[in-house]
Amino acid sequence: MTEKTEVTQLLKKSQNGDRESLDRLLPLIYDELRRVAANQLQKERGDHTLQATALVHEAYLRLLEQREVDWQNRAHFFSIAAEMMRRILVNYAVQRNAQKRGDGAARLTLDEAISFSHEKNFDLVALDVALKQLAEYDEIQARIVELKFFGGLTNEETAEFLEISDSTVKREWRMAKAWLKTQL
Repeated sequence: MTEKTEVTQLLKKSQNGDRESLDRLLPLIYDELRRVAANQLQKERGDHTLQATALVHEAYLRLLEQREVDWQNRAHFFSIAAEMMRRILVNYAVQRNAQKRGDGAARLTLDEAISFSHEKNFDLVALDVALKQLAEYDEIQARIVELKFFGGLTNEETAEFLEISDSTVKREWRMAKAWLKTQL
């Protein structure tokens, strides 16, 4: 049995109330969740107080609370995990902005942020607002940005999860970046 198949089976069992499957699930997904979290935190400011391990744990706890999700597969799980991490980071950014209004931090351009720049000061809250607007305009493009930018998924993984072709992901990704650039 492949790891992807095992993760999917454990997710299904946990959804049906099998708590033991959760104990077996975490070691299989932890490294990948930590990679996604580390990828997200690289894009944050240098003095961010949230560490990758804490982000993984907070996201995982929130994922366990999801009772209405019908886990389709491993990619679906990581898509939801990326969304959770995004929400956690946006909440931290909103709290920080409320505490330090007008701190004068330099903001990055969309190209710098979306191109996975290692700069630390782009406006995550503005990106989140723009993504919500994009979702109203084109939900697929918004999901692609979320999966690639926040989830760290490749074009192939994004295509697999969304059940679209690689070329569609690439085309929609370019269009989404262009649209977001006009908004930001």
